[in-house]
Amino acid sequence: MTSLPSEIPRATIARTDRVGASLRRQRLWLICLAAASGCAGLGYEIVWMRQFSLVLGTEMMAVLGSIAGFFAGLALGAFALDRLIRRASSARQVYALLEAVIGGWGVCAIWLLPAAGRALAPLLGTEPSPVLLWTGSFALPTMVLLPATVAMGGTLAALERMLRESSADAPVAAAVYGANTAGAVAGTLLSTFLLIPAVGLSATLLCLAAVNALCALGALTTGVGPHGVETDAGRAPQRGRMTDTRLAVTLFATGLLGIAFEILIVRLAAQVLQDTVYTYASLLAAYLLGTAAGGWIWQRVRRHGSETRLFALLAITALACLMTAFLVPHVMGAADSALQAGMLGELAIALALFLVPSIAMGALFAHLAQDVRDIRGSLGWAVGINSVGAAIAPMLAAQLLIPKLGAWTALIGIALGYLLLLPPRRVALLWAAAPVLAALILLAMPAPMLVKVPPGGRLLAVREGPMVTASAVEDAMGVRYLEVNGRSRMGGTSSVRSDYRQALLPLLLHPAPRRALFLGIGTGATIVGGARMPGTDIRGVELSHEVIDLLPWFANPDATQDTPPITVADARRYVVADSGSYDVIVADLFHPALDGSGALYTTEHFAAVRERLTQDGIFCQWLPLYQLDQPSLRAIIRSFLAVYPGASAWLNHYSVRTPMLALIGAREARPLDPDALAARLRDPQLRHITHGLGFDAPIDVLGQYLGGSNALAAFAGDGPRNTDDNPFVTYDARRNVEALSAPPWSLLLGVIRSMPTEARELLASAQHDLWSARLEAYWRARNRFIEAGAALTGDPRGPALIAAAAPGLLDALRLSAEFEPAYAPLMSMARSLRGSDRAAAQRLLSAIDAAAPSRAEARDLLAHEFAD
Repeated sequence: MTSLPSEIPRATIARTDRVGASLRRQRLWLICLAAASGCAGLGYEIVWMRQFSLVLGTEMMAVLGSIAGFFAGLALGAFALDRLIRRASSARQVYALLEAVIGGWGVCAIWLLPAAGRALAPLLGTEPSPVLLWTGSFALPTMVLLPATVAMGGTLAALERMLRESSADAPVAAAVYGANTAGAVAGTLLSTFLLIPAVGLSATLLCLAAVNALCALGALTTGVGPHGVETDAGRAPQRGRMTDTRLAVTLFATGLLGIAFEILIVRLAAQVLQDTVYTYASLLAAYLLGTAAGGWIWQRVRRHGSETRLFALLAITALACLMTAFLVPHVMGAADSALQAGMLGELAIALALFLVPSIAMGALFAHLAQDVRDIRGSLGWAVGINSVGAAIAPMLAAQLLIPKLGAWTALIGIALGYLLLLPPRRVALLWAAAPVLAALILLAMPAPMLVKVPPGGRLLAVREGPMVTASAVEDAMGVRYLEVNGRSRMGGTSSVRSDYRQALLPLLLHPAPRRALFLGIGTGATIVGGARMPGTDIRGVELSHEVIDLLPWFANPDATQDTPPITVADARRYVVADSGSYDVIVADLFHPALDGSGALYTTEHFAAVRERLTQDGIFCQWLPLYQLDQPSLRAIIRSFLAVYPGASAWLNHYSVRTPMLALIGAREARPLDPDALAARLRDPQLRHITHGLGFDAPIDVLGQYLGGSNALAAFAGDGPRNTDDNPFVTYDARRNVEALSAPPWSLLLGVIRSMPTEARELLASAQHDLWSARLEAYWRARNRFIEAGAALTGDPRGPALIAAAAPGLLDALRLSAEFEPAYAPLMSMARSLRGSDRAAAQRLLSAIDAAAPSRAEARDLLAHEFAD
């Protein structure tokens, strides 16, 4: 009996240790649940926003409406479920139900969202007003995804209550927020870099739904609520820390300012980064990583004196935003060096721009969230108010801050916005002193110029918009270029002839075009070239207002045509909503690596275009071979053939610097008639247009032909198509960016060497015997010409150019005397040598005459000038 008193404390201690260990395991498990929930939530957001862009377009108002609709659902859920979560007898059962709803509706959205989008696009029409487009884009995610987004809005509050009940009622709001946001970082990276590229959008949604299911099961198997820990049922909220009104204003404003800051940095970064789907994921991951770290840091260092800490956090956040504004030009200046490291370089730039201010923002929200929890008994109110501000932020940034102030100056406005949340008290004003001084210094500085101007050149004009920054730049030689977001060159005055050929080739391949639609405008040269075609009504579609505003800088002073009517709209949405039909539709070169461009190369888009063609209509999709890698090219060809089984491939010109390929498909494929083409080319009205572009005879047009459907199918082989659900090209951006550093002719050489060009796929059997020998000789000459151009190294000029280029040109001419692209420069070289090296000129003329004895010009020149 004497040992009993000592045994009781040991048993009590052991039981207490077991309870403590059990609670620690529960807390760790709940932290993992919070992270997994955040991972799935951000994964859903990424997939859904991509699906929204496919059905609603990438126009500014459509993007803004989609984002606002998503955040509106979160806010509604946070408000509507707050009371239920606070009063429920079992938070884990509520949480499990919420995760089940999210996962179940996520699976339904695989079919529901695309179907709703297809129904909405025709209702919006081709030219909806900004208000109508925003309203429709807001309504689609709000209504279609409402069950899932409402449930998402309640998960954080439920997780917080579960974790607090396993933590002896200690403040855990920041811990839940930090874990949930850290999971969101993982969701961003996993969905973008792994899941979507590997399995596509629908299968990614199924994977995310599985995560929801695991979270629900995990919550139900976690015994939160025992061990004598008090729940919220029947407990009155605490009062007296901050007024509800002031807290609501601060939460709303910080949600608005934080998302607006994110949008501004993304816009600035797009001007120097690669602007791929991975670029945005890196920026978003850096932003979320900082906010997660901020929440974790606040959880570790929180102290008493709530109001003073709030003043400090607001001032520190403002100062961090100003520091980023100061760093922007320096970080952007180092971007080229950083990008040599690929995606790691992009991530480093993203961290440099986002990490410090987002840490401050994360700590600020964690502080406010804990205040709400202490006052109201739940996090739901904090999430709801903050989400309302976040829903409004994109509209504020896009419609007011960027157009009125510019993205860089608007960063200073964001910082001052945080300072305006400070009350007019002495201690608050002391905290504000340093940020105000920094803001005044930055405002006195000129806004940094992020557009790169070549040495000796000048910036003619710049238009900064919410989606793109477009600029007209002139180099030292007086050549003008259109650049979008600082890195993507969309044509210029040096490529007008090529642009005209881009328009005329598909128009010549149609027997009698009456209506034509051009998707993508660039400098306007292509659509103006199309407008030169007699008797053809031309119209165009361009995504960016900013690009349209710069068209006058690229107007051809010698052109007699005005620019045809242009609609500012997303090309995909326009094609689906349009009710008209066209004889020819021409899609411009779209850089495949740019985020959003890959959607213009999908099977679904090609099929939508086919619906807009007349019975004998043709569709021409131009591809920039100098910006593509071979896997993307093969995927695009497979997608095109799925819709246009009789498709063919054509070249625009034989330049190896900017090679481009046209995929041409017809609603009903027919053989080409050279005699009919010859008759059209003899028309005086048309001949006046085609003569200066090298389309003088049928063989000049037919010489561009590269291969028919059989050749394309053999080249493309087996493999994935580029579809809306499996956006192969979009997620092949890393290799397409790497293709920019390869010689621009690399892919062109691969295509012509592996794609047999045969006349029987092009001509009717009646024309085959008449044309096949001439055409096949011409095509062999063309391929030799291209190989010779690719073999030239450096930038030879004068005699060095003649010595380097002449052998390849003569080889091409020997294969086909009709191959004018070799004959014309050889004769030009010979004439240029007459005054400086008559012996060399005579040798070259003799070689030309021997290579093409059927052409008398070289022989006549020899007879008249070198008779002695």
